[in-house]
Amino acid sequence: MLEIQNIVKRYGTFTALDGVSLQAQGGEVFGLLGPNGAGKTTLLRILATLLSPTSGTASVAGLDVTRDSEAVRRIIGVVNGGMGLPTRLTGREILRSFADLYDMPRARTEARIAELDEQLELGRTLDVRAGEYSTGMRQKVVIARAVIHEPKVLILDEAASGLDIFARRTLLDFVAATRQPGRLTLYSTHVMSEAEEVCDRVAILHEGRVLHVGAVPALLTQTGERNLERAFFHLVRQPAARAEVHHAV
Repeated sequence: MLEIQNIVKRYGTFTALDGVSLQAQGGEVFGLLGPNGAGKTTLLRILATLLSPTSGTASVAGLDVTRDSEAVRRIIGVVNGGMGLPTRLTGREILRSFADLYDMPRARTEARIAELDEQLELGRTLDVRAGEYSTGMRQKVVIARAVIHEPKVLILDEAASGLDIFARRTLLDFVAATRQPGRLTLYSTHVMSEAEEVCDRVAILHEGRVLHVGAVPALLTQTGERNLERAFFHLVRQPAARAEVHHAV
């Protein structure tokens, strides 16, 4: 579902991504972890066809993100922490208009809205104008909008940012439920406890490079640490670890 080969992204003399290579399969939630500035958002923007790499290749569900960008956009859903909504529309109107972009039949759209209402606990957000939303209400509708067309690949970039404890729990439960055959969820965060809960495998990025790819239990065993946050610091604080990529079974 995802194939990244030696992606480099430079902005002038600054290298945001330095030879990143990754693979992810359908049926998993794949975590992209690292501090702010690690290169996570840059990589996800390349996968979402919003940026072009300086060099290297990436494909989503067999489609090249550079050559087949329009086709890629039809099979992905994207959420980040800062997405806005048209303030004069209700949640239901927003979801219907987005479904129309994907030529979804109205009956399927209404059924899909009902499904997402149950999964994300949308409630009154569906019939209230977005200008009246709290942060949590807005983010729930942003997520529903991103998945209304049942994308093969869902990209969540710091999607829990700013959410209260109730909205965050709804989001994490929803992410866990996206684990389905033929679908991939990319979950980017700097909050390690979130990734430890919902991700099957993780890639740890630091200063634009991949330090580790593998399952969380393997990383804990490798580092001898008791949780993912401690294992992360164990990796990034070792100069030898930063010099090469570590792959766990």
